[in-house]
Amino acid sequence: MKKHRCGWCKNDDLYEAYHDLEWGVPVKDDATLFEFLILETFQAGLSWITILRKRENFRKAFDNFDYKKIANYTQAKQDSLAEDAGIIRNKLKIKATISNAQAFIKIQEEFGSFSTYIWNFVDGNPIKNNIKNYKDTPANTPLSDAISKDLKTRGFKFVGSTVIYAHMQATGMVNDHEVNCFRYNEV
Repeated sequence: MKKHRCGWCKNDDLYEAYHDLEWGVPVKDDATLFEFLILETFQAGLSWITILRKRENFRKAFDNFDYKKIANYTQAKQDSLAEDAGIIRNKLKIKATISNAQAFIKIQEEFGSFSTYIWNFVDGNPIKNNIKNYKDTPANTPLSDAISKDLKTRGFKFVGSTVIYAHMQATGMVNDHEVNCFRYNEV
């Protein structure tokens, strides 16, 4: 019997694997939270499948998303990233990745971890929504608005409410699997 999946990921092996193994799984690890934050910022204005197809290239280009290294990138490194056809070559997003790594480290210093900071917004527990059709999923919420605003006051860039809501979905802060999806009760 074929498993029912959320409608957004059907008919693409990469999308289905991401949906089945990662999307909506609660992430409390700072390194993974940073990776998703960076991928979401690069996704702004693009489709998520575009980012997934370039994910390994992003890993290589950005030192496996090592935020400590990224926080110290030089102008020469930024220039080389802007020439890397394997990633999204948006100079503003590249620059934002560096400043976001610096801001990420400051949050770690203040809260002990980025995970503690970000999960405090949901009291440490995922919000379980009741989405019947993925097309009815909101692009943002008052909570993603609040997180976005707070991140911006802390120096983050390209973290609008829609980007933050996508980050919340990806990292399991909200469970937006369709209620009849086999992953809905698993995550």
